[in-house]
Amino acid sequence: MIRKIEHLGIAVKNIESANKVYEALLGSAPYKQESVESESVITSFFKTGESKIELLEGTTADSPISKYIEKRGEGLHHVAFDVDDIVAEMEKLKKMGFTLLSDVPKRGADNKLICFVHPKSTNGVLVELCQSQRDPSGEIKG
Repeated sequence: MIRKIEHLGIAVKNIESANKVYEALLGSAPYKQESVESESVITSFFKTGESKIELLEGTTADSPISKYIEKRGEGLHHVAFDVDDIVAEMEKLKKMGFTLLSDVPKRGADNKLICFVHPKSTNGVLVELCQSQRDPSGEIKG
């Protein structure tokens, strides 16, 4: 079940200069920056109230973010929804006719399991499903 908007993803050419813009806009520094090699991106996360903003910079010319910026320019890249069971949500969406970009969830930024839903299935919006992973103690992280 989709519980809430987890974050908004914004594609940027330069994460350091974008960090400065969002620090000024939101009045705080990112709480986390990390590299996700499987997606060829560097991410920065900002929190404002209960909401999160994820900035994404491609690390290679052929990364999905670099290709997106080349085609459309910087800006809103995706809307991410928090789910309690990503595998069940993926199965439900497949049965409903949505096109998923992967058959199994993969590890994403901010300690999440993720899967993207093709924008052709969602009126032109790239949708990301996110499930927080548990640490070895059973506590939910992310």
